[in-house]
Amino acid sequence: MSDLLAGRQIVLGVTGSIAAFKAVALASDLVKAGALVDVVMTRAATEFVTPLSFRAITHRPVVTDLWAPDAELEIGHVTLGRRAELVAVVPATADALARLAHGLAADALGTTVLASQAPLLLAPAMEPHMWAHAATQANVATLEARGAHVIGPREGRMASGHSGRGRMAEPDEIRAEIERILARRRDLAGRRVVVTAGGTQEPIDPVRYIGNRSTGKMGFAVAEAARDRGAAVTLIVGATSAPLPAGVEIVPVGTTLELQAAVRAQIQSADALVMAAAPADFRVERPSEGKIKRGEGKLAITLLPNPDILASISDWPGLKIGFAAETDDLIAHAREKLARKKVDLIVANDVTRAGSGFGSDTNEVTFLFKDGRVEPRPIAPKREVAEAILDLVVEALAARGAAPAPALAARR
Repeated sequence: MSDLLAGRQIVLGVTGSIAAFKAVALASDLVKAGALVDVVMTRAATEFVTPLSFRAITHRPVVTDLWAPDAELEIGHVTLGRRAELVAVVPATADALARLAHGLAADALGTTVLASQAPLLLAPAMEPHMWAHAATQANVATLEARGAHVIGPREGRMASGHSGRGRMAEPDEIRAEIERILARRRDLAGRRVVVTAGGTQEPIDPVRYIGNRSTGKMGFAVAEAARDRGAAVTLIVGATSAPLPAGVEIVPVGTTLELQAAVRAQIQSADALVMAAAPADFRVERPSEGKIKRGEGKLAITLLPNPDILASISDWPGLKIGFAAETDDLIAHAREKLARKKVDLIVANDVTRAGSGFGSDTNEVTFLFKDGRVEPRPIAPKREVAEAILDLVVEALAARGAAPAPALAARR
């Protein structure tokens, strides 16, 4: 029996594909490993495999009807979604991917996924032309941008007799992916991570300010990923246009000086700081107390440099990760920031590149380490970039042999 899967609560969603028979084998494998498996089937799935097959294997009720009363499960989709540690949709048809991408809640599976904050794993299975269709690819991209994990499909012969990419990944592959996700998810348990996100706003007068185009999406992705991996997360938020993540402590700030003060206060009991915010480099020397009226002549405003927040906490012993959003000479400027700010890692990106700028759901970054290593990474959803950053956080904390922050240990 796998210690990793023993006692873990997994929801297995099954949709209408001939590959549904493989989900029976997966359910059996998970149960043998000690997992508690709850199966949610779409109506179409029951045309290929009977609910009794899953019930006989899992020894648990199978949810097939959104409206069917079930005393044991209470409101099935809500209860299952809340207690799930992972939701795996195996197989995931083109229809299921479209419904999940658009957040539809017309059946038990859709409502279960919406009610859950657990990682979502999708194993697509469909005809090759359906998989290659632009609509399907857009739906998959949407789901991945939200943090969903996708395994497959593989090349192979289909039930129709055609060959191509559309064959569902095998049950042993899917189980291995489930184990990988669950293992990674808790590797920050007992740690406290401070994340900053969004831009700051420096007032010119009561109605105007100096700011930037940061949306906060990258920082939010880091905060959500750290939360899902078991960390206690404090998110210091400036100006942002993205929805705030749930399940994290929110500390709102306005200006760069407020951001600096919040960072200094919050890191005292933290293990790591991920500085994904985009603080304004300058502030107005004397903001007007009243609205500045339009005049015929020019308006002159004197700007003062704001402090470099990361450089100002160079003596803090925790793990420090900074970001460098550049428009030219990416590596050279990132190296300069790495040395000046005395951080462990700089995540650099060229905001002029398509899919890598402010407001994008994807990012193309390069990791620069203080030991001189430079690691370019391909363009990927921001959640995937966040996971890669946190992989490095876990490795660095382990290499330091660092115990969780004392203040955090005391409060838990």
